[in-house]
This record gives sequence, structure tokens and C-alpha cells, in this order.
Amino acid sequence: MKSIIAVAALALPLVAGSAQASNKCAVPQAQWQPQAALQQKLEGEGWKIRKIKVDDGCYEVYGTDGKGQRMEAYFDPKTFTVVKSKSES
Repeated sequence: MKSIIAVAALALPLVAGSAQASNKCAVPQAQWQPQAALQQKLEGEGWKIRKIKVDDGCYEVYGTDGKGQRMEAYFDPKTFTVVKSKSES
């Protein structure tokens, strides 16, 4: 019985963490800026956009940044702040 409780206690933070991680951008949709505005901003910074979609409440952008590096980045739809990014080398 103690081992079941110990396993449950260890698993709880993992479950809570994964639930929190899946909610990257908690912004009501009424406050979102249009995708076209994000695309215009990024193209102004030298990005070449391949695709913009919504994922976990964020704008997910696939493209090439101003340095020519292929990127996958998540942006807050209200502020266009980068929430997460990684290069696709």
C-alpha cells in the first residue's frame, strides 16, 4: 500500500506539469491580434514564413528567420512575445 501511495505522489507533479505545459498561451480569443499582423511583423524582421497555425492557444510559426535559420516558434497571440522556439536544423 505504501508503494502505491509513493508512486502516486511521484506521478502527481508530472501530470500537473504536463497539464500546465499544454496551456502555453492562456489568452482569451477576443484579445488575439490577427495572424496577418504577426506575419507582417516577422517579415519586417526578415523572416520568410512557410506556415502559421494555432496550437495550444498560441500562434505556431514555421519559417526561416532573418539569419536564414529554419525555425519553429510559438508566439503569444496578444503580444506576439515568443513563448518557445527551436531551430529546425
